[in-house]
Amino acid sequence: MPFLFALLLTLLPLAAQTPPNRYECRRAPSPVRIDGRIDGQWKIAPWTTDFGDIEGSAKPLPRFRTRARMLWDDDYFYIAAELDEPHVWGTLTQHDSVILHDNDFEVFVDPNGDRREYFEFEMNALNTGWDLFLPKTYIDGGKADNSWEIPGLRTAVRVMGTLNNPRDRDKGWTLEIAIPWKAFGEAARMPLPPRAGDTWRVNFSRVEWQHELFEGKYRRVPGTKEDNWVWSPQGKVNMHLPEHWGFVEFSGR
Repeated sequence: MPFLFALLLTLLPLAAQTPPNRYECRRAPSPVRIDGRIDGQWKIAPWTTDFGDIEGSAKPLPRFRTRARMLWDDDYFYIAAELDEPHVWGTLTQHDSVILHDNDFEVFVDPNGDRREYFEFEMNALNTGWDLFLPKTYIDGGKADNSWEIPGLRTAVRVMGTLNNPRDRDKGWTLEIAIPWKAFGEAARMPLPPRAGDTWRVNFSRVEWQHELFEGKYRRVPGTKEDNWVWSPQGKVNMHLPEHWGFVEFSGR
């Protein structure tokens, strides 16, 4: 009996973990225009479920709504997101800055789902990006390769309000990303572009900071931690657990 009780205690955290979310990624009928507006071909793409706290449903719901859409064709993996935000601001303008020091949107892709050789892209409301490649997870001793770039990447942002203007209240911002399949290269270890029916591991994260005004400008409140809101919950504050990312199936329709 003591052994069985100990085994049960071991399995309880696993049972409490929410299963990864799933998404049917439909084919775009024609190339998606990347201008920050989620219209046109996006109408055929369902929204993901609203993002929740990175640790799962036991934590409070996010203060602001976030959701995403996905499409694909023979050339690109398309991602769009809508982020409600009453104060849209950003400070980082240099490519490959540590974008999560601003409020941001992040994409994580592990094509063959083996927890190795996966890709990350982050962007802020100024449309500044940071792309990096990880040969394996940090807990497995991996180190991020910041030299990895996404040739042919296309991104756009539309602010529903005014950027970096504390004198008004905004609705939020939307974004579009088009990642060329060739950017994943041999490290994908999957057919590029995917075949209809292929499933990849994908997740999205939104980093949101508490802010204050300093000398008339937005800045993070010193000494506070960021909120982490995600599509598929991780169970802990760590995006680098690909086994908890969502399942994205590339549909032939």
